Amino acid sequence: MRSAEVTRKTKETDIRLALSLEGGEIAVDTGIGFFDHMLTALAFYAGFGLNLTAKGDLEVDGHHTVEDTGIVLGKALGQALGDKAGITRFAGAFVPMDEALARTVLDISGRPYLVFEAEMPQEVIGGYDSCLTEEFMRALAVNAGLTLHQHALYGKNAHHITEALFKSLGLALKEAVRIQGAHVTSTKGVL
Repeated sequence: MRSAEVTRKTKETDIRLALSLEGGEIAVDTGIGFFDHMLTALAFYAGFGLNLTAKGDLEVDGHHTVEDTGIVLGKALGQALGDKAGITRFAGAFVPMDEALARTVLDISGRPYLVFEAEMPQEVIGGYDSCLTEEFMRALAVNAGLTLHQHALYGKNAHHITEALFKSLGLALKEAVRIQGAHVTSTKGVL
C-alpha cells in the first residue's frame, strides 16, 4: 500500500496528515474553508485518500497554515512513492472552470522546481488570500521533489482560476503516480 503519515508541529502550525495513493476517505479541516475545498478537490481528482487536520495561527493570516500544509503533503507524497519504481512519472492536464482554463504539467523527478504563472484578478477568495496558491504549490513541489509547471491560460474569476489549478494538479498527479511497470522511469535508473 503506497501511503504515508506525516505530522509537523511548529509555533505557528500543528498539522497531521495521512495520505494513500490508492484512494480512500477524504477529510480535510484546515480552518480555511476555501482551502479545504481546494485540497478536497485535489485529492478527489488524484484518486487519493487524504485525512488532514491543521491548526494554525489564523489570527495572523492563512499563510503559515497553507504553506506548512504544502510542506506536509509534499513530504507525505514523497514517502508514499518510495523508490518510485514503475510510476508513469510525467503527466499533464488541462481543466476548464467556467471562463478560466488552467494547465498543470509535472515530473516526479526528485528535482524540485516551480513555474507558476497565474494572475489572480481578486486578492481574496472567501477569506483565502489568492496569492497563497503559489506558496502552497512551491512548498508541495520542493518537499515532494516535483518539477511543477502551472499556468492559468486565462480567466476573470480568482475562484475559478484557483479551482482549475488544484483540479488539474490532481488529474496530473493521478496519471504521474500510476504504476505502469516495475522499473524506475529514468535513463539514469534512479529518481
